[in-house]
Amino acid sequence: MQNQDQEYLLNIVNPILEQLALYLVKEKPDNVTQASIEWLSVTGAQIENGLHHNQHLHNETVESSDDTESDEDDYELYANNPIRPDRASVSAEVYGIYNKKTNFKPKIVAKSHLQIQKIKEKLAQSFMFSELDEHDLRIVINAMEVIQCMKGDIVIKQGDDGDNLYIVDEGTLDCSRSKAGQDSVHLKTYKPGESFGELALLYNSPRAATIVAEENCVLFSLDRGTFNHIVKDAAIRKRERYEYFLAHVELLQELDPYSRSQIADALKSKNFNIGDYIVKEGDEGDIFYFLEKGEAVATKVLNQSQPAQVVYFYKEGDYFGEIALLRQAPRAASVIAETPCTVVYLDRETFKRLLGPLEDILTRNFKKYEKYMN
Repeated sequence: MQNQDQEYLLNIVNPILEQLALYLVKEKPDNVTQASIEWLSVTGAQIENGLHHNQHLHNETVESSDDTESDEDDYELYANNPIRPDRASVSAEVYGIYNKKTNFKPKIVAKSHLQIQKIKEKLAQSFMFSELDEHDLRIVINAMEVIQCMKGDIVIKQGDDGDNLYIVDEGTLDCSRSKAGQDSVHLKTYKPGESFGELALLYNSPRAATIVAEENCVLFSLDRGTFNHIVKDAAIRKRERYEYFLAHVELLQELDPYSRSQIADALKSKNFNIGDYIVKEGDEGDIFYFLEKGEAVATKVLNQSQPAQVVYFYKEGDYFGEIALLRQAPRAASVIAETPCTVVYLDRETFKRLLGPLEDILTRNFKKYEKYMN
């Protein structure tokens, strides 16, 4: 085997396959082939982008370096650009070799009490921080900086390296992505409570999109060091868990992996015990649910003189709550947990933004309820 082939296997193929193997061992999916394809299409692709990016930086540096550089200079180079010729350091950002928690010293950025409270509120709305305990949450809050942006400011530029993630406190920002020879395409508008910029930190890849302030904005910024040591592991676990689940939801099969990852980032979860009402007939409906674990039944009062009757059974991967959102009407039925259940859900605004393209499919699927609607 030629040296070039060996480098390709060691620097690109092996890191991805090792991460895939860890994922499969942890999740133990029934269909290994399908689970591998889905993982590779999203997480694997993001890791590969980071590996290629780092290899490109390394090659540029090697080409411009003098052969007589000292070992000390080499150490300085690799400490700042973690791709080295030896196997142990391949994909350092992915494996965390240069981000050991023992070397981490939390930083504290002075903020007012009001700013701290606002940061707490925004973190509670972000999927990445929901798994943190109080101690880690306090470290994150202390490390966050308040960033003021003017209308038109470019916060993130596609293709650039990224060292921070951002949470929107005030204002809106436009997110767009471009391909070679094509105009940029609008992806979404970021609003207060939403976060962006984490992909570059999770997978050490270049910025995937450009984000511009549509108006004067206030952002909370978190540095790479704090993210890597406090947030990263929990964020990756949660993202992979939801991406794997969503890939098996029939409704979402027409969406590309990127769109599903956007839904995964927006999901929140809640647990219910046997007999708990997940939704109640007649209540206002502003939440859309996926049943992640367990079984549930829908009940509806068909005759005012009789108790509610079971009209539908829900299994893992099913969804409900769309009727109230699409028709802007009260809940048409109750949904009750038959077993201990875990649901993941989207609020009305996020549902419209992320699942808008599926509205026709959702409306067509109303037929499964039609005989109970009158």
